[in-house]
Amino acid sequence: MPLSDPTWPARFAGQDWPKTPKAARELQEALRAHIVLRDQLGPVTTVCGIDVHYEPRRGLAWAAAALLLLQDLDLELSVLAAVPSDFPYVPGLLSFREAPAALKALALLAPIPDLLVVDGHGYAHPRRFGIACHIGLLTGLPTIGVAKSRLVGEHREPGPEPGDHVPLVDHGEVVGAVLRTRRGARPVYVSVGHRLSLPRAIALTLSCCRGFRLPEPVRLADRLSRCHPD
Repeated sequence: MPLSDPTWPARFAGQDWPKTPKAARELQEALRAHIVLRDQLGPVTTVCGIDVHYEPRRGLAWAAAALLLLQDLDLELSVLAAVPSDFPYVPGLLSFREAPAALKALALLAPIPDLLVVDGHGYAHPRRFGIACHIGLLTGLPTIGVAKSRLVGEHREPGPEPGDHVPLVDHGEVVGAVLRTRRGARPVYVSVGHRLSLPRAIALTLSCCRGFRLPEPVRLADRLSRCHPD
């Protein structure tokens, strides 16, 4: 995809989002077959972290996108967008509450990033279609899900050193990895969102770390998403 693709915002604008949990689950079941779980990406120069903070008082979802150069993890550009959200909080349906705001923020980005890292689960999801899969499929970009807590599956404790990881297994299937990113810190849960293999997702997540528990793109997006006006 060219860096100045004029169709970028139009690719995922105006989605007809389900209004009920039942319809949302049915859509997840229909879309998951389109997720690509193998490497379909070229050289990664830019990476964009995405996080969404929900403000219940106003019913707004505030999404931040932080664009970094992978080489030095310095921030190049950040954007913040908000959309009204009345979809209820339902475990496993996070994308229907938060993804519209995330897509709104991504539409403001230029250039288009080579990789997305989303604060949330991808394939490590009850229906194998978490928010990282949803955003990846709608944008068409290689996407990784990095979550702070487990949603599904079982695992052993990974080793203590950064880079140590163990499989996250759900009903006999490896759905992600439990990755130590910092010595002494709790691990994170890495899973494929779209157009990546799990080993590549783990390696790229580690390459985005800068001494903190969260990879730098997500850490910066998390901070930005909470800086909205009162």
